[in-house]
Amino acid sequence: MVVLAGGLSHERDVSLRSGRRVAEALRGAGVAVEERDVDATLLAALMADPPACVVPMLHGETGEDGAIREVLELVGLPYVGAAPAACRVSFDKPVAKTIAARAGVRTPESVCLPHETFRELGAGAVMGSLVERLGLPLMVKPTRSGSALGCTVVHDAAELPSAMVNAFAYGSVALLEQFIEGEEVAVPVVDDGTGPRALPAVAIQPDGGVYDYTARYTAGSTEFVVPAPLSDEATAECARVALTVHEAFGLRDLSRSDLIVDAAGEVWFLEVNVAPGFTETSTVPLSVGAAGLDLGEVMSSLVRAAVAR
Repeated sequence: MVVLAGGLSHERDVSLRSGRRVAEALRGAGVAVEERDVDATLLAALMADPPACVVPMLHGETGEDGAIREVLELVGLPYVGAAPAACRVSFDKPVAKTIAARAGVRTPESVCLPHETFRELGAGAVMGSLVERLGLPLMVKPTRSGSALGCTVVHDAAELPSAMVNAFAYGSVALLEQFIEGEEVAVPVVDDGTGPRALPAVAIQPDGGVYDYTARYTAGSTEFVVPAPLSDEATAECARVALTVHEAFGLRDLSRSDLIVDAAGEVWFLEVNVAPGFTETSTVPLSVGAAGLDLGEVMSSLVRAAVAR
């Protein structure tokens, strides 16, 4: 089988690390694995010697927008993970928030602002209304990006223009979102063909208070607590929300929902990831271990489910 990692997105390095770890875990479970990057030789190689299954560990827009999976389906290769259509709606944050809300899941209030609108109307004309609508602090992020790239927490209206510029560096549309204070948690959902189940929630406690790119991928910058220190009620609700999202979006095999639990114990949906990271500082492997499971066995069970589809 083949693990795909790398690609050309801003998250290439993270993808390579994730792919390496997944490949090592699968080898530990007795699976023969080849690691491949995404380049002009990939498709010909896959067609010349079709693998039993492909595990896409590609992060960022070119890896999580469904395009690679469309190609895999085109050439008839089974793969682990969500189908292309589910990837597209999951990766687009405003669309994902809409689907989650329709499924009865609470999500922070937000506004989408394309770069062209921001420029043509003038920053000054827009800023006051945004702050009045969403309050401060607020979160500014690209609508189609991962690993917190281009994300900024805005505490003062004067910080908003630079936060917008930062978001636009990673995409043409920015999402401005009400900032929810609370415990940030990640909840993976796995389904090896026997039905989706939520794994233990992982609490994310970055040293600097913001779970940005550095905090995500620099060892020691963030403390991860698993199981998350939540009440039984909040723990159960996090699992319910993650499962609801997984099913409402039509996901399969593996997903990870990013949530906030506020001081009142209410759970808020932020986003869902169809290709979660597997680096040494990623939350999914921590949750798998806390559930008493072996990472290689979990991944090999997902491979078997993909082959059987």
